[in-house]
Amino acid sequence: MLRSLATDFIGLIFPRLCLACQEPLVTGENHLCTGCRAELPYTDFHLLPPDQNPLGRRFWGKLPICHALSYLRFVRHGRVQNLLHELKYQGQRDVGTALGQLYGAELHAAGLAADFDLIVPVPLHPRKLAKRGYNQAAAFASGLSQGLQLPASNNALRRTANTKTQTKKNRAQRWENVANVFEVENPADVVGRRILVVDDVLTTGATLEACGAALLAAGAAEISIAAIACADR
Repeated sequence: MLRSLATDFIGLIFPRLCLACQEPLVTGENHLCTGCRAELPYTDFHLLPPDQNPLGRRFWGKLPICHALSYLRFVRHGRVQNLLHELKYQGQRDVGTALGQLYGAELHAAGLAADFDLIVPVPLHPRKLAKRGYNQAAAFASGLSQGLQLPASNNALRRTANTKTQTKKNRAQRWENVANVFEVENPADVVGRRILVVDDVLTTGATLEACGAALLAAGAAEISIAAIACADR
């Protein structure tokens, strides 16, 4: 009782804010308020047949993938951009984990857990990882692992070059920026396995494509991709 009163008092002075809309959270809400949970721009791509999935078409003729998934649509200056900014630049790694848990539970309910053996996040270069302190894609992968009840590996892929940001690059420049910078640490970890490769944002898909190509070259059986949000091209 005393702890609850103390928590409520602290909340009055230092209210916890929804990371999407910046409004105060109420008791029982974490990271996102109920309103934002209801109004976020969900894609529901996991409910579409693969040949009708618009996200999957971005990879046609480039990378053979089984599932192309994104929890949300990226809308500039909106709730999703706020969430991603908090995750990537404000140290709020729990945002990625929470969104991964929610999305993983949805994918599990849709029966997709049976289609994957291992979840692999897009790696950061060690220099960037040391500067940020965590990998936002790994936070998302951790949440997905819990929701899907599947293992995740942060060490399956390694980034060999500290590439420049993909922001403001066109597709050709994005591909050139990440081509041949990913390698599989231990091929035995991925041989014959159906792998779900995950990142925070999918724009052209060049980064996920490069990761998937490296995993297939190392002997992975199948590649699927997932992101927290996908941007319109």
